[in-house]
Amino acid sequence: MANTAPHNPPFRAEHVGSLLRPPELLKMRADREAGRSSASDLRMLEDEFIRKVVARQEEIGLQAVTDGEYRRGVFYADFICRGLGGASIYYETERMFFVDDQGNKIAVPLLKIHDRLKWTSPVHVDEFKFLQALTRRTVKLTLPSPTIAYSADGRNIAKGVYSDLAELRDDIVDAYQKELRALAAAGCRYVQLDEVPIALYCDPKRVEQMKRGGLDVDQLLFETFPNLINRALADRPPELHVTMHLCRGNNQSGWLTEGGYDPVAEMLFSGLKVDSYFLEYDTARAGTFAPLRFVPKDKSVVLGIVSSKLARLETKDELKRRIDDATKYLDLDRLGLSPQCGFASTSPGNKLTPEQQDAKLRRIVETAREIWG
Repeated sequence: MANTAPHNPPFRAEHVGSLLRPPELLKMRADREAGRSSASDLRMLEDEFIRKVVARQEEIGLQAVTDGEYRRGVFYADFICRGLGGASIYYETERMFFVDDQGNKIAVPLLKIHDRLKWTSPVHVDEFKFLQALTRRTVKLTLPSPTIAYSADGRNIAKGVYSDLAELRDDIVDAYQKELRALAAAGCRYVQLDEVPIALYCDPKRVEQMKRGGLDVDQLLFETFPNLINRALADRPPELHVTMHLCRGNNQSGWLTEGGYDPVAEMLFSGLKVDSYFLEYDTARAGTFAPLRFVPKDKSVVLGIVSSKLARLETKDELKRRIDDATKYLDLDRLGLSPQCGFASTSPGNKLTPEQQDAKLRRIVETAREIWG
């Protein structure tokens, strides 16, 4: 890790990707969905606000910038639903739901596969090129992890679409290999995979729920998922740094799963062919730093110890203390600092103001500079 080299991510101070959407953009997207505005009108407004959010990230001092995921409604939907076709989103509150600190239940956006997933042309290359033209900083492009496009039990696949889940895995691998090659050819050097399913296996309650549903948990966690991810990454150009963000659910300040990384640590850190990790560590729900002892010497970790869910601004002292705790298991030189997740994994965003969001990003940059120089 370094905080000065423009092509050497991850950096000491980072954010996960999504940022709070401006109200005007939310309104325009709602108007577009209702047929009251055109796709070109929405695109022009997205471009306008992306220019502003890039400038703000630069002013704050971040070295890796994103477009705030301003073109997305749900963090994974653009790539899978729009890019690959054959899928749509539905909302679930029975088997699974987010819960916030007040105990409110929030619906989970889930994937429904109604046709074959197929990559026909680059999905995010044009967005990358637009962003790259706005900045001299490193552009980070976020993608959902391949596991999000997969159906562990086939329940969300329409009848007759995939008679064999191996065919679904092959289609996912083909799509990711082609998209990563296209991004690299366009000049992209930094991709983040947002991973949710593996984090479910940190939660004993979720594991029991999956077992009751008839899933072979060990096969999924230690064979199916790592094989799917590694095959998807196998053909990536060597200059492309791929990091993985472990997400425990993030929607309107609600969370989905809890539990330490202990059950998945060895597979996660040694079994997956990614270059670095963004790990959620904002609350006691994430467990201890002890699993960091399994991180190989050639990999690094960005600690998500700043909350993107809660408005309270963390102090520099508490952040430094937590980083110091982490160094008992992983050298300081292989650590960085970030929020635990995005500020708006879905369009409504978390329950913070833009000013509170920016204060947290500034605190990250300032703290990182004091720790690493």
